[in-house]
Amino acid sequence: MFFDHIPLDILARALFLSAIALTWVIFVVRVIGLRTFSKMTAFDFVATVATGSLLAGACQATTWPEFAQPTLAISALLGAQFVIARIRQASDQFEKVVQNEPVILMRDGEIFDAALSETRVARADLIAKLREANALRFSEVRAVVLETTGDISVLHGDTLEEGILEGARVIKD
Repeated sequence: MFFDHIPLDILARALFLSAIALTWVIFVVRVIGLRTFSKMTAFDFVATVATGSLLAGACQATTWPEFAQPTLAISALLGAQFVIARIRQASDQFEKVVQNEPVILMRDGEIFDAALSETRVARADLIAKLREANALRFSEVRAVVLETTGDISVLHGDTLEEGILEGARVIKD
C-alpha cells in the first residue's frame, strides 16, 4: 500500500491509517454532536461498539477500498443514530418502539424479586450496587432503577419525588 518492504509497510499503514481513521471519527462526531457516544439507548450502545469495530477494521486495511468502506460505514452508522435520535424526540410512539423501558427493582426498602427475575438481574448484583452507592440500610433506599442503558441507579435519602421515576415500570409478584 505504501512500501514494498513488508515490515515498513505494516508500520506505515498502522500509523497513517489509524491517524486518518481516528481523525475521521472525531470529525464525524463533531458534525453529528456530543450525543454520538452516549449510552442513552440500546441503539446508542450498539452504534458505539460498531464504530469501534469499524475503526479497527479501517486501521487494519491493506488497500484503499478496504479503508474507505469502514470509514464511510462509520459516517452512515453515526448518521443513522443522529436521525433516529431526532425521530425519537419528535415521536413518542417511535420512542416506545426503539427505547427500552426503565424498571424499578426496589422501592422503599423492598426488593421486587419479580422485577429481578424478569430483567435477569441477580440479587447479589443489586446488593453490590447498593454498597457502591453507599446505601447503609435497606430502609433508606427510596428506589433502585434498571435504566434503559443497563446501568443501575440507586436513589436513597429521606424523600423521593415521584417525577424522578417517570416512565419506570413496576414489576411486582
